[in-house]
Amino acid sequence: MSQYDAEMSHGMHVVHDGPPQAPPVLLIHGSGASGASWDLVVPVLAERRHVVRIDLPGSGTSPPVPSYDVPLQAGRVAALLDDLGLRSVTVVGHSSGGYVATALAERRPDLVGAIALVSTGPSLDALLPQPMILRLLLAPPLGPLLWRRRTDAMLRKAIGATAARPVDVPADMLDDLRATSYRSFRTVARGNTAYLAERSVPERLAALTVPVLVLFGAADPRWDPSSAHRYEAVPDARLELLPGVGHLPPLEAPGTTGELLLGLAVRDAGLPSVGPES
Repeated sequence: MSQYDAEMSHGMHVVHDGPPQAPPVLLIHGSGASGASWDLVVPVLAERRHVVRIDLPGSGTSPPVPSYDVPLQAGRVAALLDDLGLRSVTVVGHSSGGYVATALAERRPDLVGAIALVSTGPSLDALLPQPMILRLLLAPPLGPLLWRRRTDAMLRKAIGATAARPVDVPADMLDDLRATSYRSFRTVARGNTAYLAERSVPERLAALTVPVLVLFGAADPRWDPSSAHRYEAVPDARLELLPGVGHLPPLEAPGTTGELLLGLAVRDAGLPSVGPES
């Protein structure tokens, strides 16, 4: 793996890994996270792919913006890809990052060659009751107070509450989580809710003609794992349920996640697949 560039573009911190001329893969993190959440997956991809990671506005090292509506986030990502001159990109979104990936394909299908959704809830009714630590951190009146007093141990506990197995949390990810403000996180959450309330993700994808890979932890405590089967209604969609994995496949099963994503990118490029097949 060779990390060769990092920059700030369109209000987003951008990091490039792997060969610049290789087929491009864009990694979009979920709410409250950052590009560092992909740290354990990147080595698998960067051997053969040009990997682009971003910190969405208001997350990690990217400054806040007035609005985090999902279509606006997708527009910012589209402008970035235009500047980079990238087309037929395999766009990967973890959790709510999948909404930005989907909105990008809706808005600019010319940029997207394939989509992978990792632990992306299909609709609002699939959301499970959240772990207590998350409810305390995120909901008023305690949320804003606790947010300012977050320790590494508290952050690790909150992250671990969404996993089904012990996870190795990258130090960069903790640093980026501390940098995200409570206001930004809550505003992003409202934007995600509005996007889902308007139309479910499977309905949106069914209107497109892009190949779709859905990765879902079979023990996801945030979204009902059985709801992943709703994506089977999407033409040209492939569903992979990961046994014993929760909401964080990039941390809980980075090798398997990376190989499956690489397999999608390889098939999109018309090359032999190296990822596991189902």
